[in-house]
Order: sequence, then structure tokens, then C-alpha cells
Amino acid sequence: MRVLVIEDDAEMAGFIEKVLTEAGHSVDKADDGERGLAKARSEEFDAMIVDRMLPEKDGLTLLREFRDAGGTTPALFLSALGDVQNKVQGLKAGAEDYLAKPFAPAELAARVEALGRRTPGQEPPVTVLKAGDLEMNLLTRKVTRAGQKIDLQPREFRLLEYLMRHAGQVVTRTMLLEKVWDYNFDPQTNVIDVHVSRLRAKIDKEFDEPLLHTVRGAGYRLQG
Repeated sequence: MRVLVIEDDAEMAGFIEKVLTEAGHSVDKADDGERGLAKARSEEFDAMIVDRMLPEKDGLTLLREFRDAGGTTPALFLSALGDVQNKVQGLKAGAEDYLAKPFAPAELAARVEALGRRTPGQEPPVTVLKAGDLEMNLLTRKVTRAGQKIDLQPREFRLLEYLMRHAGQVVTRTMLLEKVWDYNFDPQTNVIDVHVSRLRAKIDKEFDEPLLHTVRGAGYRLQG
């Protein structure tokens, strides 16, 4: 599943992302209500997790506006405001579920899974990505090429996952910095080049046909 996490506390957002990625999901984040609403409206997500108390636009207002505009993505409110009245407010604002902080990681993962089953006619979530003879299992986090196992570090795994989700497309350095590293680095940094080089050595070096290509002046493309 692709999950949007709208949470202004960077540490909490990172923790939620860790819980969900370990459960096999892909996570996008926004750190205030305005950005969160814009992302929810402009991109497709299987579920969204919304903090109640957000800068720029609070969670209740965000979800009401999203629903009023026809947004149907299942939503879970995650908040320190855990009394009955606040839960009722959250559900009336359009949320399918409400979980109070602090929470158990396993419960959060289970509730997100349940959200993914709420959309009528929804296709089963993608658990295996493929590009040529390269295969990535998002649940077991196993990567193979032509049946040969490839061991990746966590950052390499995220980088390859993003490239595989956009196989055949040119992916820019800026896109990778924002989606894989979650930061706006100096565009001159070589962090992308270093990780792409390491990844290429692992997925292409022992094989006749390279899959990961550099598109000069534009970015990178993983052959589909």
C-alpha cells in the first residue's frame, strides 16, 4: 500500500514510516496541513494517517476539506487527544479510524492494513515489483535478479524500490532526494551518485544486460 503520513513531529513521522515500511508499505510524508492536503488531492494513496494538531491547517479541517472535495482515501487520525469526544469529532470529520498516542506499532500496522480493505473494488496491494528479470518482494524485503539473491542496505532498498515503481521513466536527482532521502539537499551533493553507483554494482555487475542507466543531464532510468 502507498500511505500518506501527515505529521509535523519529525521523530514521530520517522517512527511511523519505519513501522509501515517494515510492514511492506510505501510512505510519503507531509509536515503541515496545507502540504498534506495538497498531496492528498494531487496524488493517489491507499490510506492516509493524519495528526489532529498540525501547523497551517489542523487535521479536522484538512480532512473535512478533502472529503468535501470528493476525496475518498481511507483515513486514520493519530492523536494524543484520545478521549471519546475527540474520537467522535475525528470520525465525524470523515476519518474511518482513530488511534490515540502512544500506540503499539503492531496495532498501527494492523489498522492501516484494515484501511486498505475499506475501498470497494480496490485492487489488492502490490507486494512484488518487477523490472525485467529483477524482482523485489516488499513483504519479505528480498531482492533477486534471474533468481540470484541480491543483498541491499536499507537505503539501497528504498532507492531501488523507487526506481522500480517508476521503471522505464527518467527519475531526476531532485525526485530521489525528496522521495528516498526526505530532505532537500544541496543539488550539488554527490550522495545520489554514490548510492546509485553502489546499487548498480549490485544489480548489474554480474549480469550481461545493465538495467540501471544514467540519462545524461536528466537523471536515471531503470529499464522496465
